[in-house]
Amino acid sequence: MDFTVVLLLVADVWMIYAGFVFGVRFIRQYANYFLGVEWIVIALSGSNVVLLGLIGGDHDSPSYGLMLFFDAFSRSFGITLILVLGMLKVTHRYKPSPVVDVCAFGLAIVTGLYLAVFGQPITLPWAVFYIVMNALASLFMFSVALRLWRVDERRHAVWVVVATVGAAAVAGTYDFVRIPGDDENRTVFYTIAITLWALQMTVYFFAYRALHRHHTQVDEDRAKAVAA
Repeated sequence: MDFTVVLLLVADVWMIYAGFVFGVRFIRQYANYFLGVEWIVIALSGSNVVLLGLIGGDHDSPSYGLMLFFDAFSRSFGITLILVLGMLKVTHRYKPSPVVDVCAFGLAIVTGLYLAVFGQPITLPWAVFYIVMNALASLFMFSVALRLWRVDERRHAVWVVVATVGAAAVAGTYDFVRIPGDDENRTVFYTIAITLWALQMTVYFFAYRALHRHHTQVDEDRAKAVAA
């Protein structure tokens, strides 16, 4: 097996692990279905990539269609709008209504289905749309990093910036740049991209946990002060 393929597999396994493990923990520990479901979707996407590689599926295979759907789901409204809505729960104590839940996931599903069926290859307007959505989400995550810095969670703050910048670089080059010497499947690019996505998912989970822990401590201190 080619060494670059091995690296791609290792990165993909990390992404699958981060998606399933942290996705379930978002749901069980924090009742955060926005982040939990999105993380699990990414894990399913990574699992499907492994399946596609094992069966050697072509562009007409169901597995390839699923890959296109998961890709469009996350790049359009998943790791952008849904990410922001999920993080708002720990930054602003935001509690979305069921209507917001349905609309956010509905947008991601409809967009994913449309682009998987009718949007290939990706046209310039959609490529720019992906970049704009990622840029807006990145700006929000920089504000999350600032919040972490202000509550003395500086290590997490730095990692959020690193992961966000890395993921934004992938989003900005995804549809426009090909690495010299890369193969027709863009193995080198996807290895880098999946590694950064796995890092992003891991870092964001621990950043969320740090902010949640801080707010819990503040609430406990206030309760003790009132009781005293």
